[in-house]
Amino acid sequence: MARPKEKSAQAQIVAAARKHFGQDIARVSAPGGENRSSFRLHLTDRTVIATLRPNFRRTHLEAHVLTELSRHCSDLPECLGVVGEIMFQSDVGKRRLNVEVAQVAPAVQLDLAAEAVSAIFRIHGAARQTELNAIMPHLGNNRDWVLNFVDAVDFLKDLGGGISDQFDRTAAYERINAPARQFVKWDCRSGNAAIGHDDKLRWFDFEYAGLRHGAEDIAWLIGDEAWPVAPQDMVDVVIDAFDPTCGIPLPDYLDYLSVYLTFHAVQRLKLISKEAKKRGWLSKDRIRRYDDAGVHPEFAAHICRVGAYFSDQSELTAPLTRNFLEAQAGFEEITAQSEAQRSA
Repeated sequence: MARPKEKSAQAQIVAAARKHFGQDIARVSAPGGENRSSFRLHLTDRTVIATLRPNFRRTHLEAHVLTELSRHCSDLPECLGVVGEIMFQSDVGKRRLNVEVAQVAPAVQLDLAAEAVSAIFRIHGAARQTELNAIMPHLGNNRDWVLNFVDAVDFLKDLGGGISDQFDRTAAYERINAPARQFVKWDCRSGNAAIGHDDKLRWFDFEYAGLRHGAEDIAWLIGDEAWPVAPQDMVDVVIDAFDPTCGIPLPDYLDYLSVYLTFHAVQRLKLISKEAKKRGWLSKDRIRRYDDAGVHPEFAAHICRVGAYFSDQSELTAPLTRNFLEAQAGFEEITAQSEAQRSA
């Protein structure tokens, strides 16, 4: 049953949609679950997505981003209009990438990975043809954000022993504090992409878009704990899809990606551990269906594997590889114990 707040939001959206599209709304559904801000509206001739966000400015900025980018690429939804705090956008499909990728063979997973990464590079390239790289807010460009992002490695002490004296925090701060020159979608977890009726993969949810290095979007995808493609295979995908017009040489791009992904993996581990303490372990199907944090020991072990691989790619973060490997072993042990209990 819909909660009172949800009913109010739906009523507000339906009234605005009727006026905006000039037709009745046959049905309303919540593609991301009851407590999300987006709804699928079933019109007589199509479905559209309506998003009601609490931040008026972000709603209009997201609408502007979709409008500008859609002039140069088709890898995202089309903005269909804004009514107050409600944005209407085209429906990019019900086949969420996070669910789809888990149901196909490894070779097809690599194809989907290539489509997802190529789409990110095309979106970045489209942004460079607009004024977005000049007007969007800078993300993570203050001292406190950088310190908190890097210092989160202390969380690994509880999972895999102490932090090596060889880890140079000051150098890590400097590397993460990259110039904000490139538009980034942000939050490129696989649950924020979908495959439409035309079999084209598109990214959606540009609410937190802004400016940063650019590799962060790739890091969000690879660092999605529910993403099943091995980290070394994802590097090959990135190399194949890399856009040299981004202004950063490929070796430098990959080095920054590795360093950033190391700390991003720690952030995901912190979130998983926090949610596991609060709610216990969840099923992988539920996590994918509701695009939830990867609160499952196998997903936790996977993000440790990702952190270990990418930390080992840079001298700056290599001292942290041991921590990830030890944490991975711990989560794999939890997984083995759970499976033993189920089969007993």
